Amino acid sequence: MKKTDCLIIGSGPAGYTAAIYASRANLQPIMIQGLQPGGQLTTTTDVENFPGYPNGIMGPDMMEDLKKQAERFGTKIISGFVTKVDFCNKKGDYHKIIVDEKDTYMSKTIIISTGASAKYLGLESEKKFMGFGVSACAVCDGFFYKGEDVVVVGGGDSAAEESIYLSKLCKKVYLLVRKDSMRASKIMQKRVLKTSNIEVLFNHETKDIIGDQNVNKIRVINNQNNQEREIDATGFFVAIGHKPNTDVFKGQIKMDSSGYIVTKADSSLTDIHGVFASGDVQDSVYRQAVTAAGSGCMAALDAEKYLSEFE
Repeated sequence: MKKTDCLIIGSGPAGYTAAIYASRANLQPIMIQGLQPGGQLTTTTDVENFPGYPNGIMGPDMMEDLKKQAERFGTKIISGFVTKVDFCNKKGDYHKIIVDEKDTYMSKTIIISTGASAKYLGLESEKKFMGFGVSACAVCDGFFYKGEDVVVVGGGDSAAEESIYLSKLCKKVYLLVRKDSMRASKIMQKRVLKTSNIEVLFNHETKDIIGDQNVNKIRVINNQNNQEREIDATGFFVAIGHKPNTDVFKGQIKMDSSGYIVTKADSSLTDIHGVFASGDVQDSVYRQAVTAAGSGCMAALDAEKYLSEFE
């Protein structure tokens, strides 16, 4: 059994930033990296919207830089996956964390930074072209397709918002909606339909994503008449939702109906004393590396303040 004052679950911009601040505050944090060390950005090629990188940086390289910075200040990084938690809601007591079903950690504070995973269609070509034309974030990657034709998949508010965002950058946006109507709010539907360079294809589904090294065509099918066609496009944006990585915390902490951890206003505090949440695991709105990093800083500062009450 290992004891610490601060344990961080999950890496990525939120977790690593929390680790940097916690270690500089001499909290001697331990980080459990999780199944995908570095988080979603490790599947991203060019990152051009994070401050401090004027020429951009590859996602995996950026995460490696953050990891090295956290380790430089004394963060102990453990390769493993949290399989069970037992939170104690009494101020000052230790929380219990089980890693890989065998190793036990006890910590006075827990910072949850497990992120959220984008939902995908499940096509093999999605995996093949991930970061080379396939994306789940228009705000992150839309700039790379300026003046080009792109395809967005989805029928909810996220798909509508991404289509409208891309329409301001791209020559044409094709929005594939699986059903004969959109699930998006009426006002979002209205905005999509009145945007001249957005073409909504109802009753259409994706058959395949085609390209050489990068995407250049999308094969789609009309699910009413089974007619197929190929759309010339260099970008394919999946906007069918995200799933917060919170399954292991169910029944232990307050979440919303979608599984995002609920934090108190203007803080990273959860409903459990000594447990804090940062990054996409508690943010269903912005989901950006820079906002995740900012909330990681908040979580570390909140954890430090909490611990100072018991000195």
